[in-house]
Amino acid sequence: MVSDLSNIIKEELANTLEQLLSKKFLVNEVTKANKDNISSAQSIEVSIKFTFSSKESMWKFYVPTSAATNFEYLMLGGMGDLKEHIDDEIADAINEIISNVSGSIATSVNAQGFPDISSLKSEVLSSSIVDIDSINFDSEIYEFLLSMDDESTSVLINFDDSILPFIPGITGKEVAAPVETTLIPQVEAIDLSSEAGSVASLLSETSAKNLKLLFDIKLRLSVRLGKKIFLLKDILRWDIGEIIELEQMVNEPLEILVNGVKIGEGEAVIVEGKFGLKIKSIGSEITRLNQIGLG
Repeated sequence: MVSDLSNIIKEELANTLEQLLSKKFLVNEVTKANKDNISSAQSIEVSIKFTFSSKESMWKFYVPTSAATNFEYLMLGGMGDLKEHIDDEIADAINEIISNVSGSIATSVNAQGFPDISSLKSEVLSSSIVDIDSINFDSEIYEFLLSMDDESTSVLINFDDSILPFIPGITGKEVAAPVETTLIPQVEAIDLSSEAGSVASLLSETSAKNLKLLFDIKLRLSVRLGKKIFLLKDILRWDIGEIIELEQMVNEPLEILVNGVKIGEGEAVIVEGKFGLKIKSIGSEITRLNQIGLG
C-alpha cells in the first residue's frame, strides 16, 4: 500500500495561497480538467521537478488568466489596477507563488516520514505563457476548484505517471505502484545454511561500520518558533521596536529542524539560564536518516 499525498497537495495549495495573498482559500473540489470549463484563452505554465527516492516526477501547474491576474493583484496588496491580460510581471509573480506551493508540499511530505516517498525536493524548471489550446487535456491534468473568500477560481496541475500511485485521492482511481525487477543470472547452487548466521552477522557489522563513518558529520540544528509570509512592502516598512505576529500559538509545539528539514517537535525549557528544548515527538532512527538524506 503506497502513501497517499492527495490531502497534503490540496492543503498546501490552499494554505500557501492564503499566506501569500492574505485571502482565505479552500479546495472545494478536484476534477479531471475539461477545456470547455476554462474561460481564459491563456495560462501561465510552471514546470516543477520533484525528486524522491532516486526518482523524478515532472508536474506542470497551469494558472489561467483570470486567476493569474487576480493572484498578482493580491500579492501586491491590492495596489494599482487589476490587469486584464497576462504580462511578464504577472508571470514572475505566479512563478514565485508556485515555487512556494511546491516547496510547502515537499516540506509537509518529508515531515510525515512516509517510508516509500522520502527526501522529497522541488525545483522550478521553467515558466511561460501558453495558449489554453496548446494544453493536452487528454493527459493526467486535474482542476483544483478553489474558493477565495466569496469568489471562485481554479488552478490546474498536470501529473506524470510516476506520481499517480501516490495521489488516488485526486485521480479517483487506485494505481498499482511500479515494481522494480532485476534479472539474476542462474548460478550453481551452494549450500550456505551452515554459515547463514555468520553471513547475516557480517552484513549487519558492515552496515553498522558504514553508518559510523557518518557519525562525525556536522549538521545544523535549529528550532522554529513560528513562521509567516509577508509582503515585501511590509518588510521594508519595519523599524526597531516593530512587533511581528507569527502564526504559531503559544501552546503549540516547536518544530525541530536538522539542516532545514523537520524531524520532530518539542517544547522550550530553561537549562542553567540557557534556552533548551525538550523533545515531545520524533521519528525512528531510520526515519530521521531518511529525512535528512542519509538513509
